[in-house]
Amino acid sequence: MKPRNTKAKTKIKELIISSYTALSQSEIQNSLQGLCDRVTIYRVLERLLDEDIIHKIVNTDGVIKFASCQSCSSEHSHNHIHFSCQKCKSLTCLEDVEPTYKLPNNYKVSEMNFTLSGLCPQCS
Repeated sequence: MKPRNTKAKTKIKELIISSYTALSQSEIQNSLQGLCDRVTIYRVLERLLDEDIIHKIVNTDGVIKFASCQSCSSEHSHNHIHFSCQKCKSLTCLEDVEPTYKLPNNYKVSEMNFTLSGLCPQCS
């Protein structure tokens, strides 16, 4: 059974896709101006994650934010760098920058969250 598209899902999806920076659940809730409650937002975000439409990022303060999947290929990957601005608190995907790392033997990566912190172009 295919999940149905609700007004809340459509609006949340549009909001995230049109945003230059990643958004937290509370930022999404504030932008929706009472369209739905936080539980509905949580469920919609989970559906969008499951459908690979968005991905989540944990910023340097531990806040989970959500961004659209813009340049993901058929081999779906979110292995790009995220930049967290220390001044304006924006979190931006830098999809053209690929992180590198070396792990000891016997370690296998299943998920990666690579976040750099500093000042974004608007704040520097």
